[in-house]
Amino acid sequence: MGLGSGARAPHDLAVRGELRVGSEGLGVGRGQERDCSSPGEGQDRSGPRPQACTAPGRGSAGAFPAWPGRGREAAAAAASRSPATAPAAPGTMSGSGPEEPHPSQVSEEDRQQEAEQDWEAAKAFYDNLVTQRPRPPKPQNAITVAVSSRALFNLVEEQRIYEEQGVEKYVEYQQKNENIILKPGPAFYFVKALEHVNTRLLELYPDDEERFDIVLMTNVHAQVGVRLINSINHYGLTIERFCMTGGQSPIGYLTAYLTNLYLSADSDKVQEAIEAGIASATMFTANKDVVYSDTQLRVAFDGDAVLFSDESEQIFKEQGLDRFFEHEQLNENKPLAQGPLKGFLEDLGKLQKKFYAKNERLNCPIRTYLVTARSAASSGARVLKTLRSWGLEIDEALFLAGAPKGPILVKIRPHIFFDDQMFHIEGAQKLGAIAAHVPYGISQKYQKSS
Repeated sequence: MGLGSGARAPHDLAVRGELRVGSEGLGVGRGQERDCSSPGEGQDRSGPRPQACTAPGRGSAGAFPAWPGRGREAAAAAASRSPATAPAAPGTMSGSGPEEPHPSQVSEEDRQQEAEQDWEAAKAFYDNLVTQRPRPPKPQNAITVAVSSRALFNLVEEQRIYEEQGVEKYVEYQQKNENIILKPGPAFYFVKALEHVNTRLLELYPDDEERFDIVLMTNVHAQVGVRLINSINHYGLTIERFCMTGGQSPIGYLTAYLTNLYLSADSDKVQEAIEAGIASATMFTANKDVVYSDTQLRVAFDGDAVLFSDESEQIFKEQGLDRFFEHEQLNENKPLAQGPLKGFLEDLGKLQKKFYAKNERLNCPIRTYLVTARSAASSGARVLKTLRSWGLEIDEALFLAGAPKGPILVKIRPHIFFDDQMFHIEGAQKLGAIAAHVPYGISQKYQKSS
């Protein structure tokens, strides 16, 4: 396979130690390593991290600041900053013709150019490899959903062993049972639905990389990865990117992986991710078995403190329902600020428009729902006008005026339902809905105090 004129063969690069081909794919050596370090062992997790919203119950009694946006946007901005170049190396000496510069005199610009040539050669080699499996999209083009192992699979028994007997017994148990397939966890059917959307997108846009990329983001030991891989392959899931941090928090890697959404069964890690400005939710298993759609991804969102900020909910919690209605009517034409999940709804909307462009609106494999406790007549107009101002559509809007959400969710059967209040999560669980708690906004303060 040709690598283009002037490019060095991968074999030559491998001899020089600049090209690595292994189970993680291809990488380049000098000048191309990414700094994706996770927090070290024993390190205070409350130490410096990207500044975002204030954790509930910490600092002042006020509500969360405005949602700062997705972690991937900050990473992309940092990556776009070009490094400063060193002074150019001398060219000639007096009284003689041009001579080769000494290695120490090679400028930073030359090193960067050489590294780019190495990367182009590696990329050409990788792109020409023949495979029947769909390649993961490039992270900068993908909608990256990071899922923990306990969200993807049912690891209740394994977690019990870890908590009661320690990490060594946990790893030993996992290795002894690595050929026993794990059962689905709360995020499993959501991931399956994401991959169905990818299949449909590839049929319509075979060369387009704007689709979902699922990353397994977990703090388990690498040796446990064999059982996870066996289970993923058994179910036919396409999850090629893993991050296994051996007992350390994986949150430090979320920005490096350009994560759009993080789902975990560990509420502490979800809170840490929310504080880092990454859309996140804690997954809860439904108490009943429900059959979910195989052909349509269904995502249900609460409004306040999920899609929108908690500014209006502050009025309701602190000044009462009548003052809340008055406030919403006075501010009907003022868009609400964004909440943690607004970015993910935006991502879903972009993919929906790709289907609409191919005349597939009636056969679109994505459907979105707003399920809110707001009253339509008293406070619904501001919500709908906010979505309109963002240029976003919601397929179905359900204003319940304080009625329980569980019965509505049973009819919808969403693959995931995002809400900021635990009593809505628990009500959904009892009736068989898969719910995800978003720990953001003033409701967290009231939940902790109660």
